[in-house]
Amino acid sequence: MTDFAAAREAMVDRQVRTADVTLYPIIAAMLAVPREDYVPDALTEVAYFGEHVPLGGGRVVLDPRVFAKLLDALNVGREDLVLDVGCGLGYSTAVLAEMAEAVVAVEEGELAAEAERRLGLHSVDTAIVKTGPLAAGAPEHGPFDVILVEGAMEVLPAALEAQLKPGGRIAAIFVGGGNGQARLGLRTGDEITWRRIFDATAPVLPGFVATKAFEF
Repeated sequence: MTDFAAAREAMVDRQVRTADVTLYPIIAAMLAVPREDYVPDALTEVAYFGEHVPLGGGRVVLDPRVFAKLLDALNVGREDLVLDVGCGLGYSTAVLAEMAEAVVAVEEGELAAEAERRLGLHSVDTAIVKTGPLAAGAPEHGPFDVILVEGAMEVLPAALEAQLKPGGRIAAIFVGGGNGQARLGLRTGDEITWRRIFDATAPVLPGFVATKAFEF
């Protein structure tokens, strides 16, 4: 039987720290949250491998290195209100709840119900799960200091962009032309300025596909 506590420490030492992620809040949160409890039951043995864990339907739990580097770029603080878009079974929400003041997670259908159940089992009481389209976010709970998108996008939906506070940060993986880039966006005034932080790829989330122009 897998020693999950040891696997968790190895994940942090070999995948997170070696990716130059050394901020104490991230390290502490990823050591505290049992990742194996937030992946499909049949995949607990691969929860700590250095790859995305499939959730079905083209959805994944982001691999530990990618997830940690996104958190590092966002620099989540204790006073931040965070929107976690596409929380899957709740792993990212549980980690963010260790770091932020509060987290609003958005997920669809059965994944949302299961994320809520698993977060409840671990008494994660500074987070809520909203069931609904990922691209719609949770405007009734915003605006947000931080938005984390748990998957890839071709375009940022306008509804999500509007939910980021002035001075707020957003991190997401952009894909196009077979390539992928994780980017950090900073809101100044009415605009979000993006910068590349590292190369990464993931499945595109539903509702985040660019509209294709009609060609004659």
